[in-house]
Amino acid sequence: MPSPAPALSFSGVVPPVATPLLPDGTIDHASLTRLVERLIGEGVSGLFALGSTGETAYFTDDQRVELLQTIVAANAGRVPVIAGAIELTAPRIIETARRLAAAGAQAIVTTAPLYTLNSPAEVAAHFRTIAAAIDVPLWAYDVPVRVHSKLGIDLLVQLGREGVIQGVKDSSGDDVGFRRLIAANEAAGRPLQLLTGHEVVVDAMALVGAAGVVPGLANVEAAGYVRLWAAAQRGDWATARAEQERINRLFDIVFQPQGLSGDATGVGAFKAAMHARGIIDHAAMADTVEPLTPEAVAGIRTILDELGLLPVAV
Repeated sequence: MPSPAPALSFSGVVPPVATPLLPDGTIDHASLTRLVERLIGEGVSGLFALGSTGETAYFTDDQRVELLQTIVAANAGRVPVIAGAIELTAPRIIETARRLAAAGAQAIVTTAPLYTLNSPAEVAAHFRTIAAAIDVPLWAYDVPVRVHSKLGIDLLVQLGREGVIQGVKDSSGDDVGFRRLIAANEAAGRPLQLLTGHEVVVDAMALVGAAGVVPGLANVEAAGYVRLWAAAQRGDWATARAEQERINRLFDIVFQPQGLSGDATGVGAFKAAMHARGIIDHAAMADTVEPLTPEAVAGIRTILDELGLLPVAV
């Protein structure tokens, strides 16, 4: 069993930072710096670098370090930064995680093994091996749509009890399962911090005990999530629900693209909206991901305008 890494709190609104790109596919560091400044200015309580919204799977290890270095420099120590070390198996994850920690990540989040076919005992060993090899806290990232396996409640709570993982970023979309995880964590004495990635039911997840939210849509507008979370923390559920409903209308931007991949649709919609608002200079997607059609972009702009999020932000 590894010695637990020093505790670090990730709670409240912790957006997964998108990766602005130039038209030639290289990293737009200037836009990324502005994005981080905007997120912090709107009141987020942490930053999640190199997640799905950050298109991390499309970048080399060197590019991932570059991205993280820019995020860390722009953040300047104001909020904690957790970074995704998303790789096939423990040896590769450890190598990536060590580079990211050296670049300023204060915690690492990773998934169950990819491509391999593992038993629950082997998945547990995977997390234990990684935690023992790095010097920062480890989080589990439950995202079965990408990993094709679901992290079990008993497994997560046990790893929390052992000090192997500090928390869970739940992007399973399984709200029943997440609520059961909250209850099991409570019964075990809360060894885990639990963050939901299901951005359209944040009010409900706050009500049942989530520690925070990791919303990709916060790249478009973080302030609404910050207001929602603050209302939930003071028990003002009417305000929280009203803010959630407004956010859910904004989330309709992801339904404007049609016939594209999941990456193109979700992240593409976020980037198109960010570009329309003036947050980033280009809406370019990672190499090989299809761009949105002009019709989809027009639909996104209509929703932004309806919600008073246009003209371009300054």
